[in-house]
Amino acid sequence: MKSGTDMDAAQPAKGAIGGRGVMMLMLVIAYTLNFIDRQIIGILAEPIKEDLGLSDGQLGWMGGLAFALFYTALAIPLAMLADRKNRSWIIAIGLTLWSGATAICGLAQNFWQLFLARMSVGVGEAAGVAPAYSLISDLFPPERRARALAIFSLGIPIGSALGVLFGGLIAAEVDWRAAFIVIGLVGIGFAPIFKYYVRDPGHGRHEDGPRGQAPRFMTVFRLIASKPSFWFLSFGAGMSSMAGYGFAFWIPSFLARSFDLSLVDRSWIMAGIAFFGGAAGIWFGGVLGDKLGSARAGGYAKLCAIAFAITLPTYLLAFSSEILWLSFILFLIPSALALMWLGPVVTAITKLVPPEMRATASALFLFINNLIGLGLGSPMIGEISDALTPLYGDEALRYSAMLTTMVYAGAAILMLLAARRLDRDVVQPAPAPQPA
Repeated sequence: MKSGTDMDAAQPAKGAIGGRGVMMLMLVIAYTLNFIDRQIIGILAEPIKEDLGLSDGQLGWMGGLAFALFYTALAIPLAMLADRKNRSWIIAIGLTLWSGATAICGLAQNFWQLFLARMSVGVGEAAGVAPAYSLISDLFPPERRARALAIFSLGIPIGSALGVLFGGLIAAEVDWRAAFIVIGLVGIGFAPIFKYYVRDPGHGRHEDGPRGQAPRFMTVFRLIASKPSFWFLSFGAGMSSMAGYGFAFWIPSFLARSFDLSLVDRSWIMAGIAFFGGAAGIWFGGVLGDKLGSARAGGYAKLCAIAFAITLPTYLLAFSSEILWLSFILFLIPSALALMWLGPVVTAITKLVPPEMRATASALFLFINNLIGLGLGSPMIGEISDALTPLYGDEALRYSAMLTTMVYAGAAILMLLAARRLDRDVVQPAPAPQPA
């Protein structure tokens, strides 16, 4: 008798075609919950700091490395499993684990308990992204893939907005602990619904030629490591994520300290920045990525280089402004531009390897991107803020963020270097079989 996993894999076509829209909706909701649980800590940073007596440096490490440590370490073995097994089961189990760990965060009584709880959130979320990238690549043909991945990535701004909004409102009405517990329980309840509707469509569904067996890790690593564009894309996106994740964590605190806003007010403002800026950037990044990348693969990276080059001065202006409404408008622009890379870069990564290697290749990319971005972004800003506090007091966070915008210059340069190599590094599709 077949197991549930075997039965899912045995009937991929009907679920993948007939319910493709529903499956994408479920994946977007799962990614939204992923980012709610990931980003909620930013809006709760000030209440947590006051309650547990933490420094900015401790907040930064707890918001960054605590999550990134296991998230990056486990993403690769779980992605290798996704290249061999049913991806919908892997994502559903991960969703249950990270939601449960989020609820446990609300029970923490000191820094180390919260640090360990955030590490546990990373354990679950390691199963969520790379398997989803691979699954979506098999739901949609190559010419529609960047837009499909961009739609999936809308979970980032939606989740970020809902995380700061609901987290802030619940914390203001009850406390920060209740915010973690309520949102964690919502994710646990959604997990069985996700598994019911999402079916694995099979690996390599839209590729010509026979699909090979899922290779060993070192086979994938040697292939993708030999392509310079992979390294340029990974470290370019990583530098952007270092600033982006750091700003997402610290902007609520910046609004509290520099503009003296209440928790509810900064929740609404941060939700607006995350949703409207992020959704616009991700969507246009996917549409423009499909247009530019379908002609030449280097177009994916050129688009990102231009976006990062404009992101730097606009973020600098946003943090330097002392007028609240002007800062809000200015924050919308770089929030959009800084996320335009998601659809184009992930699509480019999936084109560097054969279909049976996509989840593992995506995980290798995410390992670099998240170790730099999630692991270093918020701690770096927090440590710089602590160092500047004797000179600038509450305004130290503003100047720390302004210094951090400089990393976008490096990100833009790396994307330009990637654009020069991508056309040579992509895997050419196998020729269609000729009729006898």
